[in-house]
Amino acid sequence: MSERILIIGAGFAGMWAALSAVRLLDEQGKADGAVEVALIAPQPDLHVRPRLYEEHAAKMSAPLSEIFKNVGVRFIQGHVASISTDRNRVTFLDDEGREMEIAFSKLVLATGSKLFRPDIPGLEQHAFNVDQLADAAILEEHLSELHELPESPARNTVIVAGGGFTGIETAAEMPHRLRTALGEDAAVRVVIVERNEAIGPDLGPGPRPVIEQALSELGVETRLGAGIIAVDARGVTLSSGERIDAATVVWTAGVRANPLTKQIEAERDAVGRLHVDRNLKVVGHADVYATGDVAYAATDDLGNYAMMSCQHAMNLGRSAGNNVAAGLLGVEPIPYSQPKYVTCLDLGPWGAVYTEGWDRQVMLKGAEAKELKTKINTMWIYPPSADRKAALEAADPRRIVVA
Repeated sequence: MSERILIIGAGFAGMWAALSAVRLLDEQGKADGAVEVALIAPQPDLHVRPRLYEEHAAKMSAPLSEIFKNVGVRFIQGHVASISTDRNRVTFLDDEGREMEIAFSKLVLATGSKLFRPDIPGLEQHAFNVDQLADAAILEEHLSELHELPESPARNTVIVAGGGFTGIETAAEMPHRLRTALGEDAAVRVVIVERNEAIGPDLGPGPRPVIEQALSELGVETRLGAGIIAVDARGVTLSSGERIDAATVVWTAGVRANPLTKQIEAERDAVGRLHVDRNLKVVGHADVYATGDVAYAATDDLGNYAMMSCQHAMNLGRSAGNNVAAGLLGVEPIPYSQPKYVTCLDLGPWGAVYTEGWDRQVMLKGAEAKELKTKINTMWIYPPSADRKAALEAADPRRIVVA
């Protein structure tokens, strides 16, 4: 094997990077084995992370083995321990715990992000989250067992820490999920705690009236302008001094880029994302690309940067895969560009809200927006067909996902 493109991570960005790299090799007549596309991840599965606030979280994954086999991506099962950009080597632990090393010609870091857990007393011991598939499954099991506890206001209460995108979607589902567990007549209570003075601070004022209406009609309370300063087995204490008793606390407040970014000597933003150029090459590194939630990437020429979201991760992945292969082959890259930005926020049984533009102008709400959100969550974000031709066509970085 004379050349190897190595991708770390099998999330949205990593999966699409692998397929896109093979697509360009195929297009350039180089799919003859001279260049290997290899991907390292703990499992050959795509965890559908944007859906982990929903019920049945343990099922929110899609297998990738057949797709990788059919297009010619070598899957390596393992956990990456270290990256050497001086030696172009990656050290990882294989599925039996043995330390292994693999060389690369070009590297694509696509390791995603993780929930940020500040040093709040009791947070690690007592709070649940919906960050990873296993975490969401633990929360679901906990909710299903609430009926075994003695009747009390605390048993029937869920605190959602964080009033951002994930917090709102999680809270909007909770009244229904609690009633499923406790009975339709249960006096359930759901409270969002947000330290900012408005719900959805990062979403801006555009969709806020719709969000507030939906939460109100769902019976979801908010505590704004106060943060959680302590969590225990019986509830939370707020910075305002208020005490809320609850058997369930769900932490959703903030994410950080995967800590493997720290092993690459390069500039990072406030949440740990690596600065990249328009081709997604890490600034200062000829052989290293970053994509998805670990890339601080401009989406346009107007000063907008990719969000840590599935919407951007998929296109970032396609671009990174194409451009890393282009760099190896010496052909022209296709600069990453994603000027249109949309959001579609699930608001549980109430519906959803769909916005367009960085100023988030509301285009759809209620049942209409919910129909769109359902298509996004059940169809558009899933892997392509395992058919080789169809999978490679879907990996074209020029493909318009949001028109």
